[in-house]
Amino acid sequence: MAALVDSIHKLRKEKQAVIVAHSYQPDEIQEIADVVGDSYLLSRFCADDPRRIIVFCGVHFMAESAYILSPHKTVLLPEADAGCPMADMADAEDLKAARKKYPDAKVVTYINSTAEVKAESDVCCTSSNAVKIVRAMESREILFVPDMNLARWVAEQVPEKHMIPWQGFCPTHHRITGDETRKARQLHPNAVVLVHPECRKEVTDLADFVGSTQQIIDYARKSDAREFIIGTEMGILYRLKKDSPDKTFYMLRSGVVCPNMKKISLTSVYTALSETKHVITVPEEIRIRAVKSLERMLALAGG
Repeated sequence: MAALVDSIHKLRKEKQAVIVAHSYQPDEIQEIADVVGDSYLLSRFCADDPRRIIVFCGVHFMAESAYILSPHKTVLLPEADAGCPMADMADAEDLKAARKKYPDAKVVTYINSTAEVKAESDVCCTSSNAVKIVRAMESREILFVPDMNLARWVAEQVPEKHMIPWQGFCPTHHRITGDETRKARQLHPNAVVLVHPECRKEVTDLADFVGSTQQIIDYARKSDAREFIIGTEMGILYRLKKDSPDKTFYMLRSGVVCPNMKKISLTSVYTALSETKHVITVPEEIRIRAVKSLERMLALAGG
């Protein structure tokens, strides 16, 4: 493994490539990355970085977002079939039909979506800025795509809006239950419960804090608490332990794993660099419309 890591570092330097990894990636992938974070942070980092090749260790929609913001660069996804079930729960044609059904609604689309869906949307959002984006929309009616759990959580924070949720969800977060949350609290009564807003209402209602991946990491680092129960994908433990080595973290339940996030390996990163695969692109007509929804997000959220 050490030899493989050395080879990756050598290729990265030779090809002037940047390697970025989502916080749900395997530990060894996070360890070799230039930066680790959520999908939009990574895409912005890649857009600002001068290197011309991006190795995106995440899932397909994330690599698409990187290309949307950096079309002049080569974006590589080490595993071509690393997809996102939630992103696949919404497509452009169904969204067009929904817009006709709800003509007064503005479409707010979670960044966990395909480029085609972003292109049909009024604005994008992330889990960290979704409340701010929805609150800033002029329309009272909001068609929120594709995560119904995030839509419901945002609606609770912005009751003045009428939220129309798409019936999509993240299978990894959606399977966490309220009973499991209560059991975790019983096992670790002194622990603070931190969960992602992609979880069901029965889970978020029992949490001490609800936030995005990065917000959970920041909360744990700044908190005076010593123990935490974590309700999101287990890959986050690498960052949590690295940032707060003096604190203890428990997964809310075992098996909170996104199989697609775990597909990328050191071998596939090496192959991506050595063979320039798999190249991710977006048709220009779609990219131009999709980037507008991202730019609107920046304008409304303030960066």
